[in-house]
Amino acid sequence: MIKRVFCPAGEEAFAAISWKTTDVEIVGSDGKVVYSSQGIEAPESWSQTAIDIAVNKYFRKAGLPKSISSTGKETSVRQMISRVVEQIGHHAESAKYFKTSEQLNDFKQELSMVLLSQRGAFNSPVWFNCGLATSYGISAKGQNYAYNPEERKSELVDNAYEKPQTSACFIQSVSDSLADIFELVKKESKVFKYGSGTGTNFSTIRGKQETLAGGGESSGLMSFLEVLDKGAGATTAGGVT
Repeated sequence: MIKRVFCPAGEEAFAAISWKTTDVEIVGSDGKVVYSSQGIEAPESWSQTAIDIAVNKYFRKAGLPKSISSTGKETSVRQMISRVVEQIGHHAESAKYFKTSEQLNDFKQELSMVLLSQRGAFNSPVWFNCGLATSYGISAKGQNYAYNPEERKSELVDNAYEKPQTSACFIQSVSDSLADIFELVKKESKVFKYGSGTGTNFSTIRGKQETLAGGGESSGLMSFLEVLDKGAGATTAGGVT
């Protein structure tokens, strides 16, 4: 049972607050403008800093249908929050979390108000990925995996945004083999691509100068960490940062 707490009964969250239009300009340490966007719609209560961060980091910058945006970009906090809430609501409906459509709507309005009033906020991967398929029809061939509750196993997803990557951090393992170490580089890049972070248990990797099966000596973990570090540095998280 969902009870209205933050959004008044019978009201829509987006209509229950005041809105403003503002411009965004991000200036680098050298004084040069590194990003700017005009005519952004945002809640009246949001500070300019909050708006700057949302627009610069989390607004979708490409791929929106012309019927929604003539520029292909998100231009409103309303759009950003709506796509996230609609995606979550879609999965809640599919999983039959709520008995009635009224309960589902109450949930969506409450979640929208929590986000609009800044009582809570999701992590970066949610803002990067959630709702892009449901609201905008955007697809990505990311070769991501998602859990299938009916089959009780993880399966490869055709469109990475249909079941988006929304976890902030992943923990991975690696075996003591050259092939698996470089496979880890590939796995990490997939995680970084959609804005998440990763940590790895390296306890299986033999130390420097330990004997290899071929008769040589291991170069040690630190040499491979340099490779992983460069791979991480070369990958743009969520296509943004």
